[in-house]
Amino acid sequence: MGGLDKMKSRILEEANHSAQEIIAKAEAEAETIVKAAKAEAEAGAAKISEKAERDAADYAKRVESSLDMRRKQAYLAAKREVISTVLDKAYDTVMNLDVNEYFDMLEKMLESYVLPEEGVICFSKRDLERMPEGFSGKIRTIAAAKGGSLTLADKAWDIDGGFLLVYGGIEENCTIKAVFDSKREELSDQVNRLLFG
Repeated sequence: MGGLDKMKSRILEEANHSAQEIIAKAEAEAETIVKAAKAEAEAGAAKISEKAERDAADYAKRVESSLDMRRKQAYLAAKREVISTVLDKAYDTVMNLDVNEYFDMLEKMLESYVLPEEGVICFSKRDLERMPEGFSGKIRTIAAAKGGSLTLADKAWDIDGGFLLVYGGIEENCTIKAVFDSKREELSDQVNRLLFG
């Protein structure tokens, strides 16, 4: 049995030696795989980090652009509000002009709007009550100079100020509000240039 033990011992020794070689080879392969995985992970992490930096920079640009747009919108809204306030005050100033100045202005408006036709001119209750003496004569004179005729309406109309011209059922709105509304864009541009350059 001594030879059998020797043989067993040798087989075990060879198997042990062979197992150690296999284990060493497997460990070397595992180390190579781990190194490659580590390198790949580091490269992936660098790419992810670069992408995150690019994304953060893009987001910062978008935020800055959005803030800039909001600033511009707020500035424009404030400008519009200032212009609107100025125009509202101008309207109030016109509506509260001294009686003579106010009717001088209406006389000039009438010269611009009167047609060479037969018609009726209508005023607000307030304007009828404060109309200067002789103004109805001026109305007739201005209409006649344009080849038409105007008679004063027998009742007050529900208008703010200014007048309405009625020619054959067709109304020409010459109220102060209508004139301001029709010229609002032009007046806004003028106020904008005066206030904001």
